[in-house]
Amino acid sequence: MSTRKTESIDPKEKLVADLQRVIADAEELMQATAHQTEGKVAELRERINENLRAARHKLADAEDTIKEKTREVARATDDYVHEHPWRAIGTAAGVGLVIGLLIGRR
Repeated sequence: MSTRKTESIDPKEKLVADLQRVIADAEELMQATAHQTEGKVAELRERINENLRAARHKLADAEDTIKEKTREVARATDDYVHEHPWRAIGTAAGVGLVIGLLIGRR
């Protein structure tokens, strides 16, 4: 059942979630190595910090884009339902019937 739920998630939303996990893991790694100030380690930590800042900005942009696209789809759906109410009701009833039949088979 969890496979179906994962499949229904938008690939962009999954990418955002994956990036958030990567950023959180990298930040945790940065905190764990904070006491190490040797040359190479310090240089690498600074590069990672810069990359994390850039990733956070890109992630925020991606989230904004996803939110805007979601709003556009919701508006388009709302407009369609207002323009074709009986067609929308018929479609919803048909989908409900099919789902009911599928659930009833179990």
